[in-house]
Amino acid sequence: MKVDMSTITKIKKGLNINLVGEAEKVIKDLNCKQFAIKPTDFIGVFPKLMVKEGDLVKAGTPLFVDKNRDNIMFTSPVSGTISEIRRGPKRLLLDIRIEADEQQSAIDFKAADPKTLSREEVIEKLINSGIWPFIRQRPYGVIADPLAEPKSIFISAFDSSPLAPDNDLIVHGCGEDFQVGLNALARLTKGKIHLNLEADTSHSKVFTNSKGVQFNQFSGPHPAGNVGVQINRIDPINKGEVVWYCYPQDVLTIGRLFNKGIFDATRVLALTGSEVTNPLYVKTQIGASVDCLFKGNVKEGNKRFISGNVLTGQKVEPSGYAGFYHTQLTVIPEGDYYEFLGWGLPGFNKFSLSRTFPSFLFRNKKYRLDTNMHGGDRALVMTGQFEKVFPFDIYPMQLLKAIMVEDIDLMENLGIYEVDEEDFALCEVIDTSKTNIQEIVRNGLDLMRKEMS
Repeated sequence: MKVDMSTITKIKKGLNINLVGEAEKVIKDLNCKQFAIKPTDFIGVFPKLMVKEGDLVKAGTPLFVDKNRDNIMFTSPVSGTISEIRRGPKRLLLDIRIEADEQQSAIDFKAADPKTLSREEVIEKLINSGIWPFIRQRPYGVIADPLAEPKSIFISAFDSSPLAPDNDLIVHGCGEDFQVGLNALARLTKGKIHLNLEADTSHSKVFTNSKGVQFNQFSGPHPAGNVGVQINRIDPINKGEVVWYCYPQDVLTIGRLFNKGIFDATRVLALTGSEVTNPLYVKTQIGASVDCLFKGNVKEGNKRFISGNVLTGQKVEPSGYAGFYHTQLTVIPEGDYYEFLGWGLPGFNKFSLSRTFPSFLFRNKKYRLDTNMHGGDRALVMTGQFEKVFPFDIYPMQLLKAIMVEDIDLMENLGIYEVDEEDFALCEVIDTSKTNIQEIVRNGLDLMRKEMS
């Protein structure tokens, strides 16, 4: 099927942040021994453990369920031994660590053609295997409710965030699994499956030959690749409506379940950032240890390890583990220093949206940025800058203030159902007040979810 190139949705507001450390388009197989599933990766989930230290598990063995929705199951990505169950303050379950076997084995959930199954049978297989958590919903950005029916399902086939992985490279040669995954998703909704591609880009045949989907073309700066922006332009969410979404590697995992009958947790991760000696792609399993991923491949000095991208990722220790939903890990310098005459220097190597520094003259320049915020917390002030990078037809500052005062009605009227915290990441970057904007948005979404449940 040829993709219709006649209609392109142009995103005009946004900002591309060009960083040093893009991954070379080479995929290396990596044999890691330590893995972990972190319940903290799942918003709104209260875990109930189903294993203990020393237990033997296979890929697909249940590790825990959600206390509030016991039909949502989380399973092991590999076979091996539960080596440690780690808790934090107030016995918060931080992670379940697994030491992988040399020879991997998996529970057999039986291969099947999703086209021959009912919606209920497809959902049951996805839940029992632990693959259901890959399917999330808007509003709220939480795991989709299997009892609900979405008006559509969105798949963003490209990522516009800094140093983002190349999904065309990742899915190359996996056309059969991808199509079967799409067939399974098609059983979950009476609406359309939207497969969103980047305009003016040569895409893998895995994407362009997909059947049973609605192709949409997007162009423009980040956040053009954010699924929230794409939903807003193609099928906006009104109160009471639900849209589900997932990403290309999630679709592959779903397809492999129906083709092989197992939970194949294979993940291709992009190792990126200026402090990575040889940025590249590695093939491993979900939840691999950071130490294994970067062993011998980072530069000297104090570094920040991030599971995800620099805008929305989570800080992890070298002894930590990759996030469940992340397909990228980034290493940048730690900004633990004070800069003498910071604002008084020319700043040719400083990134800025405004014309504060002459670096704005070099639009394609790549930067080696660190974590230094160049300032402390200040009052949240109106600058008019947010609107330059926020492509929604929403007043971002007014919505933030409504969230901060917990005005439910005003939050609804200002469009909170359409956004997620990742949609405000650029606002956080350019904010002169150094406010934790994404945290504020997440608190607002959690409040709305609690009030509406």
